[in-house]
Amino acid sequence: MNDFTYHAPTSLDEALAALRGGGDGAKLIAGGHSLLPVMKLNLASPTDLVSLAGVPGLGDIADGGDSVTVGAMCRHAQVAGSAVVQARIPALAAMADGIGDAQVRNAGTIGGSVAHNDPAADYPAACVALGATIVTDRREIHSDDFFQGMFATALADDEVVTAVRFPVPARAAYAKFANPASKYAVAGVMVADGPAGVRVAVTGASGDGVFRVAEMEAALGASFSGEAVAGVAVSSDGMLSDTAAGADYRAHLVTVMAKRAVEACG
Repeated sequence: MNDFTYHAPTSLDEALAALRGGGDGAKLIAGGHSLLPVMKLNLASPTDLVSLAGVPGLGDIADGGDSVTVGAMCRHAQVAGSAVVQARIPALAAMADGIGDAQVRNAGTIGGSVAHNDPAADYPAACVALGATIVTDRREIHSDDFFQGMFATALADDEVVTAVRFPVPARAAYAKFANPASKYAVAGVMVADGPAGVRVAVTGASGDGVFRVAEMEAALGASFSGEAVAGVAVSSDGMLSDTAAGADYRAHLVTVMAKRAVEACG
């Protein structure tokens, strides 16, 4: 790991100033579970690390009536254990409780996860299925526009995620076939019946990251049942193939996980 300058700002303005002052070599750090491993492997060598740990207001969860807003620095365990999230969007709380292991859940953050946009991460599926809005220091970005491919998002280099706002659905559930070692999704599907209708989002299966399945959404719009999606075959084109699963098996898993998610909606 190369040397770097560590910044511990105590306000969002200070964090932005440090980020911009470090130029192309400056990186934000929240929980560190995305950035630190690649730094240890010398796959990333930032000149400046700007911590968000001391910035107030980023670790709050608020009930907005028709939505729940989760601050960017909220740990996965905090989301899983939040009475607000459990009451308003139980599927989101359950999903957060299945991320990684206890160490990861108590250090990793929702903001870091969505900004990193790992193609096998759980939060992108939750954001897209629930129709979430990613709030930054300067704008609001709908999840359909935010996630743009493997490790790619709509964020500018000096833009900071401050919160994620989730509309409260009528029903939702997440089902994941997890890698037994990493707990990342080999294929994970979030199904939500919310203000924008039925949405089905898949993570872990494609190298391009999260994607929606329009055929399943249409089938569930006509009949919200496990059988409605069980007959929808997903193409293996573009699916990942690795030691965890081949492309054909991943495509099959998407249908299986979608059926389980629908049935878990009750």
